[in-house]
Amino acid sequence: MFILAAAMTCTVSVSTEAGQVVVRKSSEAFNAFAVRDQVLREHEWREALRMQQQINILQSLPVGCIPMVRPYAYYSCGGNFYRPYQYQNKELYIQIDPLDSESPSLHK
Repeated sequence: MFILAAAMTCTVSVSTEAGQVVVRKSSEAFNAFAVRDQVLREHEWREALRMQQQINILQSLPVGCIPMVRPYAYYSCGGNFYRPYQYQNKELYIQIDPLDSESPSLHK
């Protein structure tokens, strides 16, 4: 019983962090919706930057890629595989998992 109580105490006393906490006087004006909107804008900005970084990385294929046709069109590039993807009228390439090595290339 003592071991169970000690284990419960250890699991309950784990600390967590919730981020920044701001304390205001009730007499100060505060617009919770404006804060929510600002947090949302910051999140959208970070996501847009993250997406842009991914798009820049995938705008061109590495040198020496071989076009493949089965089971769908993709490129084999030295052990990595990429699928073409249309985004904002640009052809981008998304890395995919390795496929079966028996797929014929367009060059055969």
